[in-house]
Amino acid sequence: MIRRQFASDLRRLMRAFPAVTILGPRQCGKTTFIRQALPRWAHFDLDRPSDAAPFTADPEARFAQLGDHVVLDEAQRIPGLFPVLRSIIDRDRKKNGRFVLLGSVSPRLVGEISESLAGRTAFLDLPSFQWSEVAKKPGPENLWFRGGFPDAFLQRDDRLRFEWYEAYTRTFIESDLAALGIGVSAPQMRKLWTMLAHVHGGLWNASQLAGALGVSYHTVERYVDILDQAFLVRKLPPYHANIGKRLVKSPKVYLRDSGLLHYFLGLRTPDMLHTHPSRGASWEGFVIEQLVNAFRKVRPGSQAFFWRTASGDEVDLLVVAGPDRIPFEIKLNSSPGEPETRSLRRCMEDLGLKRGYVLYPGRDDYSLGAGVMARGVPRLLASPASLIPPP
Repeated sequence: MIRRQFASDLRRLMRAFPAVTILGPRQCGKTTFIRQALPRWAHFDLDRPSDAAPFTADPEARFAQLGDHVVLDEAQRIPGLFPVLRSIIDRDRKKNGRFVLLGSVSPRLVGEISESLAGRTAFLDLPSFQWSEVAKKPGPENLWFRGGFPDAFLQRDDRLRFEWYEAYTRTFIESDLAALGIGVSAPQMRKLWTMLAHVHGGLWNASQLAGALGVSYHTVERYVDILDQAFLVRKLPPYHANIGKRLVKSPKVYLRDSGLLHYFLGLRTPDMLHTHPSRGASWEGFVIEQLVNAFRKVRPGSQAFFWRTASGDEVDLLVVAGPDRIPFEIKLNSSPGEPETRSLRRCMEDLGLKRGYVLYPGRDDYSLGAGVMARGVPRLLASPASLIPPP
């Protein structure tokens, strides 16, 4: 069993808030994590009718019966719980660490909590497996191809892994969205998801995809927003600074899980990935996702951007962590050199930055001069705190 590295974050938030809401995509390991972290708490899965019925019938009586130390899994299934929970918390606002809510990110869940539990709950985003969590397991490099969903990463049979992703997408489109009251066309959503895989890492152009799908621009935007709020797609915004240059205004779009990306690209084996034209974009998205999650864990409140000028200079990732702005260029190159640093150096010059990084799949770290370091991704992701300056 792979133990998650978020227990200390959970304890810190429980000391400061009456409730903690853990959000993440379906099947990312939220339930397993909370059972490991809080083994003695009462745990209720609101997907299970027998657990949900008492909360649906009379939530106030049910909470009175249970008291504190309660975990509610898939809390978005019964949105009427949140006003009742607010009332219970307000009876003793100084008492923290009482409730934990688990949920797949959704407009309904976020909206209800924003209205009912504002100031009463903290949020903890739980991603799928991170490199630092599997680094000591056999074959951590498989995380790129397999993706971070536990059932997919731990499945060694490539055929069964492909079938798992097929079942995952069908369940999300045909069941989860309907249960959340989100009406979408299942064929159109699947087709859009596939199209997003083929433009992974590119600038977002909703009109282009709308034309290919035969739907409106607004429909495409709505569908992608659904995937974004479900932690399945990331829209990486451009970084803007007043430097007198024309900068790109459109975000870039990535599928957040590399295994899901490879499923939609039809890549059934690692050998297929090694020869696929999207291999570089896949590596870029994988490293970005890992780094963004690492920064947000060590430096809460960190923000992620990319930097690109109208003339074509581009840096793949720019992390803003407090006063620090840290640029990264990501290369699938065995030994990056000076030619791979040109856009990075322009970014550093324009933004007045003293350091920047070229990330590559090797293991050695070395200087490229003028404040630019080449860093090997495997060692960096195994201990990402080494890259992050103290607050």
